[in-house]
Amino acid sequence: MDIEPSETIITGQWIIRNGHVVGDEACHRIRSLASSYLEKIGWDTSGWETLYRDPNDGRYWELTFPQGELHGGGPPQLWCLVADEALQKYGFWLDPGSGG
Repeated sequence: MDIEPSETIITGQWIIRNGHVVGDEACHRIRSLASSYLEKIGWDTSGWETLYRDPNDGRYWELTFPQGELHGGGPPQLWCLVADEALQKYGFWLDPGSGG
Protein backbone atom coordinates (compact mmCIF):
# COMPACT_ATOMS: atom_id res chain seq x y z
CA MET A 1 0.00 0.00 0.00
CA ASP A 2 1.67 3.17 -1.22
CA ILE A 3 0.80 6.83 -0.91
CA GLU A 4 0.12 8.50 -4.23
CA PRO A 5 2.50 11.36 -5.16
CA SER A 6 -0.47 13.73 -5.42
CA GLU A 7 -1.66 12.98 -1.86
CA THR A 8 -0.75 15.46 0.85
CA ILE A 9 -3.28 14.63 3.58
CA ILE A 10 -5.25 11.58 4.67
CA THR A 11 -7.89 12.27 7.29
CA GLY A 12 -9.80 9.60 9.17
CA GLN A 13 -13.32 10.00 10.44
CA TRP A 14 -15.31 8.16 13.05
CA ILE A 15 -18.62 6.77 11.91
CA ILE A 16 -21.50 4.99 13.62
CA ARG A 17 -21.95 1.40 12.46
CA ASN A 18 -24.46 -0.90 14.13
CA GLY A 19 -24.62 1.44 17.11
CA HIS A 20 -20.82 1.55 17.60
CA VAL A 21 -18.30 4.25 16.79
CA VAL A 22 -15.70 2.87 14.38
CA GLY A 23 -12.99 4.27 12.16
CA ASP A 24 -13.71 4.74 8.48
CA GLU A 25 -11.62 3.38 5.60
CA ALA A 26 -9.13 6.27 5.94
CA CYS A 27 -8.55 5.38 9.62
CA HIS A 28 -7.74 1.81 8.64
CA ARG A 29 -5.47 2.97 5.83
CA ILE A 30 -3.58 5.35 8.13
CA ARG A 31 -3.08 2.57 10.69
CA SER A 32 -1.82 0.23 7.98
CA LEU A 33 0.53 2.83 6.47
CA ALA A 34 1.98 3.70 9.89
CA SER A 35 2.46 0.10 10.97
CA SER A 36 3.76 -1.55 7.82
CA TYR A 37 4.75 0.94 5.13
CA LEU A 38 6.03 4.27 6.45
CA GLU A 39 9.36 4.45 8.29
CA LYS A 40 8.95 5.79 11.81
CA ILE A 41 11.52 8.48 12.55
CA GLY A 42 10.48 10.06 15.84
CA TRP A 43 7.81 11.80 17.85
CA ASP A 44 7.14 15.12 19.50
CA THR A 45 7.51 15.80 23.22
CA SER A 46 3.81 15.11 23.89
CA GLY A 47 4.04 11.66 22.34
CA TRP A 48 0.83 12.28 20.35
CA GLU A 49 2.46 13.35 17.08
CA THR A 50 4.76 11.03 15.17
CA LEU A 51 7.02 11.68 12.19
CA TYR A 52 7.34 9.12 9.39
CA ARG A 53 9.18 9.01 6.07
CA ASP A 54 7.81 7.47 2.88
CA PRO A 55 10.42 4.93 1.73
CA ASN A 56 9.50 5.44 -1.93
CA ASP A 57 9.78 9.20 -2.31
CA GLY A 58 11.38 10.40 0.95
CA ARG A 59 8.51 12.70 1.88
CA TYR A 60 7.86 13.30 5.56
CA TRP A 61 4.45 12.48 7.02
CA GLU A 62 3.16 13.49 10.42
CA LEU A 63 0.57 11.39 12.24
CA THR A 64 -1.64 13.58 14.41
CA PHE A 65 -5.01 13.45 16.13
CA PRO A 66 -6.56 16.84 15.31
CA GLN A 67 -9.71 16.18 17.33
CA GLY A 68 -7.75 15.61 20.52
CA GLU A 69 -10.69 16.57 22.70
CA LEU A 70 -12.37 13.26 21.72
CA HIS A 71 -11.78 9.98 23.54
CA GLY A 72 -8.43 8.46 22.59
CA GLY A 73 -7.44 11.58 20.67
CA GLY A 74 -10.10 11.16 18.02
CA PRO A 75 -9.55 9.85 14.50
CA PRO A 76 -6.03 9.99 13.03
CA GLN A 77 -4.68 12.20 10.28
CA LEU A 78 -1.53 11.88 8.19
CA TRP A 79 -0.29 15.00 6.48
CA CYS A 80 2.77 15.68 4.43
CA LEU A 81 5.35 18.08 5.83
CA VAL A 82 7.97 19.76 3.73
CA ALA A 83 11.51 19.06 4.89
CA ASP A 84 11.89 22.47 6.58
CA GLU A 85 8.74 21.89 8.68
CA ALA A 86 9.95 18.44 9.68
CA LEU A 87 13.38 19.79 10.58
CA GLN A 88 11.93 22.62 12.66
CA LYS A 89 9.65 20.35 14.69
CA TYR A 90 11.59 17.07 14.70
CA GLY A 91 15.13 18.20 13.95
CA PHE A 92 16.64 16.23 16.79
CA TRP A 93 15.37 13.02 15.13
CA LEU A 94 16.42 13.75 11.56
CA ASP A 95 19.58 12.55 9.90
CA PRO A 96 20.95 15.57 7.98
CA GLY A 97 22.35 13.23 5.32
CA SER A 98 19.01 11.52 4.64
CA GLY A 99 18.08 13.91 1.83
CA GLY A 100 14.36 13.75 2.71
